[in-house]
Amino acid sequence: MALRKKLCEGSNFNGKIMDSFARYYSSMMDLRKLKPMIQKRIQNRAKDYPVPAMVPVAQEVFNSRRLVMQGVSTLLKMAPVLACKFCPEVYIGEKGHLIQTCYGFKRRGKNRVHEWIVGGLKDVLVPVEAFHLKHMFQDVIKHHQRFDFERVPAVVELCWQAGANDGNYLNWNSESDCVGVDGAEFLSSDELILVASGTLRAWEILRNGVEKLLMVYPAKVCKHCSEVHVGPSGHKARLCGIFKYESWQGTHFWRKANVDDLVPPKIVWRRRPHDPQVLLNEGRGFYGHAPAVVELCTQAGAIAPPKYHCMMKLQGMIENGVQDGSQNQLNAYCPSVGA
Repeated sequence: MALRKKLCEGSNFNGKIMDSFARYYSSMMDLRKLKPMIQKRIQNRAKDYPVPAMVPVAQEVFNSRRLVMQGVSTLLKMAPVLACKFCPEVYIGEKGHLIQTCYGFKRRGKNRVHEWIVGGLKDVLVPVEAFHLKHMFQDVIKHHQRFDFERVPAVVELCWQAGANDGNYLNWNSESDCVGVDGAEFLSSDELILVASGTLRAWEILRNGVEKLLMVYPAKVCKHCSEVHVGPSGHKARLCGIFKYESWQGTHFWRKANVDDLVPPKIVWRRRPHDPQVLLNEGRGFYGHAPAVVELCTQAGAIAPPKYHCMMKLQGMIENGVQDGSQNQLNAYCPSVGA
């Protein structure tokens, strides 16, 4: 009897605790009271942006992007750029390579030789556009509103939201950034090296600055296509599904964007001094790679930063082994490169 009495008293005590906790929990989770507080907090988030400390970084990125486009436009008048007719492959040189990496129109082929045509600025600097927002925390763009918003380069939109060039977006003109130096054909070799070095330096400042801005400002990219949205949440325009394997009812699946999503490096094959004039499909694992901008600038006389030496394979690997050093020394310098 005594044990049963104690159990009953314990159950009543626990019941009182649970009842009081339930009342307290239910009072704290009253959505009718929380909803205006949540909405007010969302509206007040815009007061924290732009971050004053990031405004100089955004302005530097904005100016560096313009210098990169003008420098590449100048170098394209001196260095030939080739683009594949059926895929996004790009090669910087007078004759295209014979490496069989073409997959044809709409990926209907595999391991084919590229068919080369004359390339341009958009082949070296891949354009990535996004919707221009009036302010960062505005309402999500619906599908029927997709034509009500202007499309601007994603880096420019990121810089505007970060406070760069504030108020001048109405005078935006993308064509002014693509104009090269007048009389580029008559530049001396020393002047051409200066242009290439300045372009490469601006390219590094651009990518480093975008990486810093993405730590503070949100940006999204679709998992299935290259659509980019600069803002806390992606838009709802049903634009996804260019290819069959990317289709999912036309809606985007957003993830956090990184530097390569906003500033694609566009990796190209490169020919080293001891490589043949035309890169062949045999032994292609021993050819180097480089971002298109870096390869264009190095061919004009600029010195590539050390962080690109690994992928460019400057250690001198040849088909029968390793030149200018042992394999162990090469692996210690760059473990990702293997014969």
